[in-house]
Amino acid sequence: MLVIGLIREGKIPADNRVALTPAQCKFLTKNVENVLVKVESAPDRCYSDDEYVRAGVEITHDLSDCNLLLGIKEVPVSQLIPNKRYMFFSHTKKMQPYNRALMQAMVQKNITLIDYECLEHKDGQRIIGFGFFAGIVGAHNGIMAYGNRTGAFKLERVHKIKDYRALIHTYFGLKLPPIKIAVTGSGRVAHGILEIMNLLDVQEVEPDEYLSKDFDYPVYVHLKGNNLYQHSTNKTYHRDHFHEHPEEYTCLFEQYCAHTDILMNGIYWGTNVPRLFSMDSLKRADFKIQTIADITDDKHGSIPCNLGDATIQDPVYGVNKLSGQKTDPYLPNSVDIMAVGNLPNELPRDASRYFGEQLIKYILDDVRKGGSAIIERATILDKGKLTSAFEYLKDYASLD
Repeated sequence: MLVIGLIREGKIPADNRVALTPAQCKFLTKNVENVLVKVESAPDRCYSDDEYVRAGVEITHDLSDCNLLLGIKEVPVSQLIPNKRYMFFSHTKKMQPYNRALMQAMVQKNITLIDYECLEHKDGQRIIGFGFFAGIVGAHNGIMAYGNRTGAFKLERVHKIKDYRALIHTYFGLKLPPIKIAVTGSGRVAHGILEIMNLLDVQEVEPDEYLSKDFDYPVYVHLKGNNLYQHSTNKTYHRDHFHEHPEEYTCLFEQYCAHTDILMNGIYWGTNVPRLFSMDSLKRADFKIQTIADITDDKHGSIPCNLGDATIQDPVYGVNKLSGQKTDPYLPNSVDIMAVGNLPNELPRDASRYFGEQLIKYILDDVRKGGSAIIERATILDKGKLTSAFEYLKDYASLD
């Protein structure tokens, strides 16, 4: 029997998303053999305790009899239940220093950790995540910020709108000025950005057109890996080689800085990956970008002027183009940065529904049947011990 427990999110600031909606819990218990779902009572979820009760799901304060605990964000050390199997975004695979204590505690408590971020198809494509809705909210916020800066139009905040369907209705009749938008990336985040481009009737153009022509209507260019990176020696791009040896590549994005009003960044970034531009680029007279929506949100990452997280309540800050210092947004000599780490929380019910669908479709049945290669590859800890693929975390996980 697979007994799933939906844990109460304990990270601060509170996350209101959930791994399974009430309807999905009901579907699992009614249609999948040997599955039971229990939900830990929580006041701040986007779906209330009452909604789970109405779906026939047990609300409890005790998940000790569950053999799979599902969360979203990192579990506070004080809330970890020893000897349990967890699935959540641990943010430990890159040896993030702020989560080292969490990793050490999970080792001490003999916990098995399956990390959502590591659930991948054979080709490395992520199986589940919130990237699509991060792209939707991030793109909306980027367009909103540009409207706030220029006064050309006004957009409502996403979190004040009931759901995605209602959000779409806010775009009816909105006419954007003839701006140029650069969209980077090819994963779920980029797909979410492109969804908003289509809803706003922003037309796609090819890179050569984007760089050589002016338009009297809004356009975007979609820049994937082969548009952005080139091997420093042989001037080619091979995706697998790039991901294995990114330090051997140079970035081609600088040429777009003089032709772009808004940059929507949706690319994955690692420490050896070339940045899209440098801080010195901001000082150039022809640096035209006014608004950057850094949706993948890596501090000092692919967007070097990402100076750290903003918040859903206050998602945009400025960066002075000469000093590189943080400023208020919308000032004459600054570039505006939209960088928020929990963007899907602005559409939590839609994002949770989407996430749960992927979880049911690709993962939970494998768990119920005893595991799979996909789950094995995503298991960072097995009863408190690092699995072979994550041995590189040994010093990070050690108490010494």
